[in-house]
Amino acid sequence: MTYLDYSATCPIDEEVLDSFIKAAKYIGNPNSLHKLGTEAKTLIEASTKQIAEILNVKPNEIIYTSGASEANNLALKGIETYLNRGNHIITTDLEHSSIYGPLNYLANHGYEIDIVPLKNGLVDLQTLKKMITDKTILVSISAVNSETGIRQPIEEIGKMLKDFPKVIFHSDMTQAIGKVKINLSDVDLASFAAHKFFGIKGIGALIKKEKINLTPLVHGGKSTTIYRSGTPATQLIVSQAKALRLAYENIDNDIQKIKNLNLKIRESLKKYDKVYINSNEFSIPHILNISVVSVKPETMLHALEADGIYISTQSACSTGNTSKSVMAVTNDVQKASSSIRVSLSRKTTSEDIDKFLESFDKSYKKLVMR
Repeated sequence: MTYLDYSATCPIDEEVLDSFIKAAKYIGNPNSLHKLGTEAKTLIEASTKQIAEILNVKPNEIIYTSGASEANNLALKGIETYLNRGNHIITTDLEHSSIYGPLNYLANHGYEIDIVPLKNGLVDLQTLKKMITDKTILVSISAVNSETGIRQPIEEIGKMLKDFPKVIFHSDMTQAIGKVKINLSDVDLASFAAHKFFGIKGIGALIKKEKINLTPLVHGGKSTTIYRSGTPATQLIVSQAKALRLAYENIDNDIQKIKNLNLKIRESLKKYDKVYINSNEFSIPHILNISVVSVKPETMLHALEADGIYISTQSACSTGNTSKSVMAVTNDVQKASSSIRVSLSRKTTSEDIDKFLESFDKSYKKLVMR
């Protein structure tokens, strides 16, 4: 098996699983006052401190969630507490469905949603600035697009928004955290999920800066925070901290390795007349989006799958046959309706790429040159 769909989810790292199993021995409810509860709470606090140090945030700014989708929903729906400030939200055409879902909900509850234009896939900062009005309450822009890998200048956007103190800045960082270094200093809210960096499914977090207030999605009393009730998932929290630590342990070397593998694919694909690369110079190397014009994405996917090669068409949570993200970047219907995504990780090998390229060549000749 050659797995090249890491942007959808990663297999669990053995060290992460080991941490989960060890933490499972702490059977107490972390909210209990007895010794077993205190032991579990102490373990969670140590994990929270570790995550905070890695991401350079404060421990009390971490809200544990079931994943990035819940974190995104909490960030967006939670701003209803600021409705008295305004009802205008700005976002992009490169967001995940867990952004558009709550935005549609807010639109049905009196909020106005605007889309900022893109240049080569990047947010136009000057246009974004001009779009802000006295009613603007939130700007939500993903750090890295899940289909094309395009990385937005989040740090620059955050600095610019400091000129608008009542505007809250949220970023879906699900495809960034654990893969690239990113500065959260000027971001008010940031979402991520552990399974994108070899953690376990079912745990994620929303970073919420101290100055921000949110209306909880889940009410029912304090957990690790008043913003998300429920019994804290000790094992999942501990395993997420371990996964994040491993992700950043050798990140510079990992990024360089992935860049080399990405370049190897790009160079090999140049010989195919019907192949176009949609990821551009602003994309992180972990994601390579390509279009094989005249071939349906699912047809190419299953052709590769027959050889044990696993890729993706769109984001695993997307619907429809045409990629909204690819369309936003290329403005080309053919490319948007024939795109596939190859996603790499620190565990991808050169041999994996060789197998992919061999299978791709065979599939291309069969599907395009027949």
